[in-house]
Amino acid sequence: MQAVVLAAGEGTRMRPLTYTRPKVMLPVLNKPILEHLFNELKSAGIEDIVCVVGYRDDRVREYFKDGRDWGIRVRYVTQRKQLGTADALKSSSYLLEDEFLMLNGDSIISRKDIKKIARSKRMAVGVVKVENPEDFGVVEIKKGNFVRIIEKPEKPPSNLINAGIYHFHRDIIRYVKRTPISVRGEYEITDSIQLLLQDGYKLKAKEIDTWIDVGYPWDLLNASERILNSTAGNRVDGEVEEGAVLKGNVVVGEGTVIRSGSYIIGPAIIGKDCDIGPNCFIRPCTTIGDGCRVGNGVEIKNSIIMSNTKIPHLNYVGDSIIGENCNIGAGTSIANLRLDKKEIFVSVKGKIVNTHRKKFGAVVGDNVMTGINVSINVGTMIGNNVFIGPACRVEGYIEPGSMVF
Repeated sequence: MQAVVLAAGEGTRMRPLTYTRPKVMLPVLNKPILEHLFNELKSAGIEDIVCVVGYRDDRVREYFKDGRDWGIRVRYVTQRKQLGTADALKSSSYLLEDEFLMLNGDSIISRKDIKKIARSKRMAVGVVKVENPEDFGVVEIKKGNFVRIIEKPEKPPSNLINAGIYHFHRDIIRYVKRTPISVRGEYEITDSIQLLLQDGYKLKAKEIDTWIDVGYPWDLLNASERILNSTAGNRVDGEVEEGAVLKGNVVVGEGTVIRSGSYIIGPAIIGKDCDIGPNCFIRPCTTIGDGCRVGNGVEIKNSIIMSNTKIPHLNYVGDSIIGENCNIGAGTSIANLRLDKKEIFVSVKGKIVNTHRKKFGAVVGDNVMTGINVSINVGTMIGNNVFIGPACRVEGYIEPGSMVF
């Protein structure tokens, strides 16, 4: 069986992280989300992948190429305009076999669940239980069959939602071509399915167990925590100086030096060619990309630090995401807890959104520099290419290219 993976989306709710990369290429455990999904497909025995790309497709094509390094075959279809999931499937229809899976490229689904959907004798849709169904499309099921999706209901009839994995036969293409444009201005695969059902077809609703979805930047932290706590190993390919302490499951990449006095508690992952320490504290569920510098008196907790970023002197970074090629000045600290200990709200696309996290620091885009003694408040979003001068206090949303003094 083959799989169609939808990877064309821009991911505007993930700003500033998606100004320079598509959402599917955001890192979880120093690997793109899409790589995790490809690995699960490969482990499930699915090696023929049609990847629908669009926004910043060069990042996907250059990273995966033809897929041979992952033991898979990847062919690309370009969706010139992101006009919805049905349009994406239609654009790839000329490459499809009689049966195939279709998956969202920005979610991670386990090999066990992929096999479960693939082995269905009839067409099927994967559904999953969540704690907040009102934020998703809730699935109505009758006698084990999919009936319809109710979008973001005020009073959800169940806690089962659409997991974005489907087992289709080629018959679906006829209905994709007949699908009308939705009120959102897109061609939705769920509307195609309704046309299919109206003609007497049935889709099985198959409940899956593992579904890691990334809709907002802080979901990267949730995904990282979940995967690290369940799969992290212990491997040191770099150098650990005498006097450094590694506790628990810690991965250290090739060419990395962990200097004396560094104290690292796993699960944690440190990439290749990093310079860590001396005398720093890296706490659980932290991932640090390749070529990073973490220096003296620095504490990092439950954060994602992307490649080639420097956090060199007397800094605190908690529950945060820092992009590539950043330089965090001496004494810069990122707060991660409100004084009243309430949940933290952030600005996303002009709207105030609840993170549902009591501990959340900042999201810092690529190529950001801070001066000494900068204070960054909880829930701050900092765009790419921002310069923040010494002793500044910043909060809220900082536009890309800003200079703050």
